[in-house]
Amino acid sequence: MYKGILIAVLFFALTGLMSAQENKMVQIREGSFIPLYGTTAKKPVNVKTFFIDIYPVTNSDFLIFIKKNPGFSKSKIKGIFADKSYLSYWESDFDFGNINPKSPVTGISWFAAKKYCECQGKRLPTIDEWEYVAMADEKKIDARTKTEFNKYILSWYEKSKTYENPVGKTFKNHWGVYDMHGLVWEWTADFNSIFLSGESRKDKSDDKNLFCGGASVNATDLMNYAAFMRYAFRGSLKAQYSTRNLGFRCAGNTKK
Repeated sequence: MYKGILIAVLFFALTGLMSAQENKMVQIREGSFIPLYGTTAKKPVNVKTFFIDIYPVTNSDFLIFIKKNPGFSKSKIKGIFADKSYLSYWESDFDFGNINPKSPVTGISWFAAKKYCECQGKRLPTIDEWEYVAMADEKKIDARTKTEFNKYILSWYEKSKTYENPVGKTFKNHWGVYDMHGLVWEWTADFNSIFLSGESRKDKSDDKNLFCGGASVNATDLMNYAAFMRYAFRGSLKAQYSTRNLGFRCAGNTKK
């Protein structure tokens, strides 16, 4: 009996340690860059200093969240907040089955990702923040012009089931962040701001249901398909959508 209790205590202690490690954040210093989309004038976008999770949120992380917020479990979440694919690979509300607990949680809607981050005292990163971090390789803050870097990203697009891999197995970039490329696609706070509307991505459309892969038409470099595919993918999403290769990580203005 006591042995069983000891094992249970050790299990939950290790689970807590894993979550603490996975939720670790790093500081991203203020800077500017010219994004691929909505920049016909090629004006740089300024990104203020912020913090971002080193790794995407994992299955074990999300299980802890759901136990505290059962309304976001697969059987209880409301249809306006998630489609039928939401956590479809989980065995049940509180069981992800034989899936690696350290692989990224996917099949998550924007609403669920946003709620998770808020419960951690964090938020989803903006598109500009995410792209600013993602343009770095192991050594350079901006590696977008490097042939090898883009080949790496494009080769990942051709692979399948990378979402089954554990977090932290791709390269560690200049900022100390893992898995920006090579594991899963990731939600951003303002993913649906990339609408094809006028000359700028900042233009507002009255039709919030507009979404299309053509949202990247104002790309600064249409040959940069590695980045173009990201904007096309985001432009096809709605907040309640969930797919098996779509996960997320959190960010914040302060370190949590």
